[in-house]
Amino acid sequence: MSDLRETVIEADPRLPIIRMTRDFAAAPERVFRAHTDPELFARWVGPDGMSTRIERWDATTGGSWRYVSTQDGAEFGFYGCFHEVRPDRIVQTFTFEGEPDGVALETLWFDDLGGGRTRLRAQSLVDSFEDRDAWLRSGMEVGVEQGYAKLERMLADGAAR
Repeated sequence: MSDLRETVIEADPRLPIIRMTRDFAAAPERVFRAHTDPELFARWVGPDGMSTRIERWDATTGGSWRYVSTQDGAEFGFYGCFHEVRPDRIVQTFTFEGEPDGVALETLWFDDLGGGRTRLRAQSLVDSFEDRDAWLRSGMEVGVEQGYAKLERMLADGAAR
């Protein structure tokens, strides 16, 4: 296990944006692959105890995606479009089907820290401060932190080569 831990989650005080940062002990191309390969993505996304089924996945510029996460018989659908996919950055929309008016614009950066390490920076722009604060109150940090911990273990075990 690496000593690189914890996801920093911050709310921008001036804009309805959530910013997240986490370092991984893996090269950027491996962290990028774990975000664009549907089989790998389904293995790590979301909180512990949830499983994810990919319904549609075209991780190319202009492509779209949809997945369903399940837990204790309940299903939660998510979908969006990949606006730009390149090795150092992904820009996509993100919508939870339970809140179809709540579309977020997400950008992920894969920063090469050298020595086989990556800093993942992500930001989600939502429609309003109220929506942003509702996301933060939803417990999203648990799913983010547990999902990234699973990703870190996968990368340490050699996944996403």
